[in-house]
Amino acid sequence: MIKILVDSASDYPIEEAVEKGLIFVPLTILIGGNSYADGIDLSRDSFYKILTESGEFPKTSQPSPQSFAEIFKGAKENGDEIICLLISSALSGTCQSAQLAKNMVNYDGIYIVDTLAATINIKVMADYARKLIKEGLSAAQIVEKIETVKSKVKVIASLDTLEYLRRGGRIGRAAAAIGEMANLKPIITVEEEGVVGICGKCLGKNKAINFIRKHMAEVELDPDFPVYTVYTYDPTNCEIFEEKIAQDNIHIDQRMQIGATIGTHVGPGAFGLIYVKK
Repeated sequence: MIKILVDSASDYPIEEAVEKGLIFVPLTILIGGNSYADGIDLSRDSFYKILTESGEFPKTSQPSPQSFAEIFKGAKENGDEIICLLISSALSGTCQSAQLAKNMVNYDGIYIVDTLAATINIKVMADYARKLIKEGLSAAQIVEKIETVKSKVKVIASLDTLEYLRRGGRIGRAAAAIGEMANLKPIITVEEEGVVGICGKCLGKNKAINFIRKHMAEVELDPDFPVYTVYTYDPTNCEIFEEKIAQDNIHIDQRMQIGATIGTHVGPGAFGLIYVKK
């Protein structure tokens, strides 16, 4: 049997992952003096509440090699194959932990895929992999197709504040203060190297929405894949965004919430779009 494994940085809702038979491995979130298994014993709204109220910048810790090794050992004993779709190696050491575990277990039926992505982008890939399993493809064939499509799974999002980029050390205190005074809204994406990058800066939310709309007007969507809107804490900005892009005939399949791994850096009030480019 071929199984799909995702880590919690995929923001795959745990209930849905269990229902679909996915293996879910949590990262650890350290915040407010406490340690949480991401996506399991810390809800997303609870995370953002702590984030905004504590003033503390969270830390994430990748799963240990041992946590992967136990799963891989069971697969080896059962003759199962596992395709691991993991957060970008440029953002976390999770891929490295999984690779160490594969070496420990010494089993070729484990496939480690560095998605060079995070959040719902990985969910898109996982659901695609499930579809390919149902179509009867082998694990190696599925991995080959994922490697081909992963660079086409895109995210573009607007941030409501520069504060969390400052806390994470991505911009300086002075730049953040000036940006907040000017009501500057950065537009971010995950670049092909798997890092979070700023692809635009807009004065105010309306201009940020128009920036994304203009960007999407130049994109040919792959109709075989879903389109998701995403938000962090308060969905109000996302709801306004959805009303605007509805005018552009972009069909939204679902609104999804971004979790702690990326939410740490973008903060509450962020909104955006995840899609697959044809």
